[in-house]
Amino acid sequence: MEALNQADTAWLMVSCALVMLMTPGLALFYGGMVNSNNVLSSFMHSFIALGIITLQWVMIGYSLAFGSDAGGGFIGGFEYAFLNGVGLEPQEGSTIPHILFMAFQMMFAIITPALISGAIAERMKFSAYFLFILLWATLVYDPICHWVWGPDGWLGARGALDFAGGTVVHLSSGAAALVCALVIGRRSRPGPPHNLTLTLLGAGLLWFGWFGFNAGSALASNDNAALALVNTHLAAGAAAFAWAVVEWIKQGKPTALGVASGLVAGLVCITPAAGFVGPSSAVLMGLVAGPVCYGAVLLKGPLGYDDALDAFGIHGVGGALGAILTGVFASAVWGGTDGLIGGNSALFIENVIGVLAAAAYSMIVTFAILKLLDATVGLRVSKDQESEGLDANLHGEEGYHMGGAGAMTE
Repeated sequence: MEALNQADTAWLMVSCALVMLMTPGLALFYGGMVNSNNVLSSFMHSFIALGIITLQWVMIGYSLAFGSDAGGGFIGGFEYAFLNGVGLEPQEGSTIPHILFMAFQMMFAIITPALISGAIAERMKFSAYFLFILLWATLVYDPICHWVWGPDGWLGARGALDFAGGTVVHLSSGAAALVCALVIGRRSRPGPPHNLTLTLLGAGLLWFGWFGFNAGSALASNDNAALALVNTHLAAGAAAFAWAVVEWIKQGKPTALGVASGLVAGLVCITPAAGFVGPSSAVLMGLVAGPVCYGAVLLKGPLGYDDALDAFGIHGVGGALGAILTGVFASAVWGGTDGLIGGNSALFIENVIGVLAAAAYSMIVTFAILKLLDATVGLRVSKDQESEGLDANLHGEEGYHMGGAGAMTE
């Protein structure tokens, strides 16, 4: 057993806090894009995940994801249920307290189902969403997390690489988001973003928190963490630039929403590769992610599905693209395994298998969960509630009050 390292422990505590901040950042990012009478409803999708998934993770989620394999590399057992055996000592091969590793991974588990909410914004019952993220975390996130990162998980055992969650977090949630958008249907009156300043602030917080998301996944304060941090920034900047340029060419104007969406696409794409590729590859991945995710977002129009806040176009497509490109650009020079460019086609094949398996599993189980909830509590608010806005109808609150008492004049 390794001795506890204070520098590694300090960095992981900071990283844990950074990743937690990403969920409020996501609330701002999504909240600015909805109508003004749905802003609190959108915020609630992220903030309630901080409550529900925290409890789920402590009770069974961490054990299902990281407990000893229960058979077939599919899911963990219950040895860590209610944090039994999760103490202050480092695990084998680790230099940080076991309980800190649990907390760091908990922040990933929290934001992942919250990402899906971008597809169902402005029309899903809160009761249905509450139950959905609880079931989805248990039946989708925890197993896929075990496949990739758990002891003897079958994808990890085959050699698939996912440094910080391109498949586990972004692909799984993005694939689920597409199913949610298709099942719940289009909004009756989609409108333009009500406050893009909130969205840009949220994008900035996501970018800031992503340094903990990716560099923290080195699980140590070391050269690999430094590489992941630099790659994270390079890919985000390159993707923001590329999205803006493509948008400028196609529409004649670069938009603030486009730059915000582009930088998030770059962050998503580099996530599985952050500690496995060199800086030049990170820039190239960002330059590819911007146009590809922009194109994926445009597809929702001709294909007729209403992915309200582009959860599939950015996280689903960006996560799949990042995982595949990890299999292309990974390099032993930078501490990983050589990918396709280094003459190793096996890694590329295994990552493609991982993308297909995770996407298919997430979509199938998500569809089953939605159908169950639709038959019991119902998925969608009434037409009147949707027209009036979800803030007042579902939460009894308003995000904005136009003037106070005595503000009206004759």
